[in-house]
Amino acid sequence: MRKILFSATVFGLLSACSSVVISPEVQAPGQVPDIAALPLTVPTLDALPETPARPLAGKFQQVSWSALPGWQEDSLDHVWKAFINNCKGLMRPVSGSLAQQARATPRVWQPVCAAAARSGFDTESASTAAVRQFLEQQLQPWRLLDASGKPARNTVTGYYEPLVHASRKREGAYQWPLYGVPADLLTIDLGSVYPELAGKRIRGKLDGRRVVPYDTRAQIAASPERQPEVLAWVNDPVEAFFLQIQGSGRAQLSDGSMIRLAYADHNGRPYASIATWLANKGEMPLARASMANIKAWARNNPARVQEMLNANPAMVFFREEAIIDPELGPKGAYAIPLIGQRSVAVDTTFVPLGSPLYLATTYPGSNRPLQRLVMAQDTGAAIKGAGRTDFYWGFGDEAGAEAGRMKQNGDTWVLWPRQAGAPSAR
Repeated sequence: MRKILFSATVFGLLSACSSVVISPEVQAPGQVPDIAALPLTVPTLDALPETPARPLAGKFQQVSWSALPGWQEDSLDHVWKAFINNCKGLMRPVSGSLAQQARATPRVWQPVCAAAARSGFDTESASTAAVRQFLEQQLQPWRLLDASGKPARNTVTGYYEPLVHASRKREGAYQWPLYGVPADLLTIDLGSVYPELAGKRIRGKLDGRRVVPYDTRAQIAASPERQPEVLAWVNDPVEAFFLQIQGSGRAQLSDGSMIRLAYADHNGRPYASIATWLANKGEMPLARASMANIKAWARNNPARVQEMLNANPAMVFFREEAIIDPELGPKGAYAIPLIGQRSVAVDTTFVPLGSPLYLATTYPGSNRPLQRLVMAQDTGAAIKGAGRTDFYWGFGDEAGAEAGRMKQNGDTWVLWPRQAGAPSAR
């Protein structure tokens, strides 16, 4: 789901690279099969390849379950559905490529996922007591520490899945496009040549025999004859813009149907804040640049809306998905559908994707404890550092209001297979 926007200056590395993979067909997270709709199948241990270990930048301290604040009070709602989906992700074949984000070691999870498959628990009706007992028997909590060995207390922000109103046709108020992936967009993977770029890709296009940065938002808007396919036309430019910031969202179409516009790719340009642009132009103080105030400015300045949007050169491209289970959100960086208040984005240099976590933080703007089991299933360009977490609130305006106010401190514990030692990554 998350927008992953990298600076075009990385293109300077291309001149020194003799074997760069350039492909318009590199699979993005949203393009993999919908494994959430499939049953959990756990291969034998022999069938899971042993791939090279990936180092983690932090450290871990083994603790007891009683050390987790509020653990007994967590209702564990939706946890079993999230846990089974997580096992589906862990048990699928992997390449071990350094171009991928670090993931939890599949082989150490095989016995736990096999036990989950044998449990007979229903994802919709598993009892809290049974799920808690299973987790305590199978898993061991480890407190996340930073590289110096201190508890990794860090910032917890929030994100959500927004709703926009859209039409298949450009008509009336529906004038703001959301694009599919351009046919000429190239994905350039330098990870196999430059290990320090592992997990990152850059985007570009061909200009004759040269690879150049892909078009900015302004260039795309100014070239209607070369624009990508439009998946939907939205009735509000700011709503469309904020959907791109979140990376995915649901669209209520003019015929009453609902679809998901899921993150598929991006143009590789760095993100720039339109709130900062408005402040620099003297249009409104940065402290007042809320979504509501930006929308009001757009209504009052219709001739300058595109100018405002063009201040951000980054552009996200989408793919359409059907909504089968309303409880499931868009797919995260782990290609697993997110679940509201049970999924988080993490820095995979400290916590590998697919790890169950216990998060202890507070509700937005308060001291009220927010303590619950979550799954590390996503990443974000701004989510960097030990314990840095982005909490997925779910879908809709209420989730958006909570996400927008979320900037708390939090502590993290990684829940790992009991007999496997400290958390590890592949």
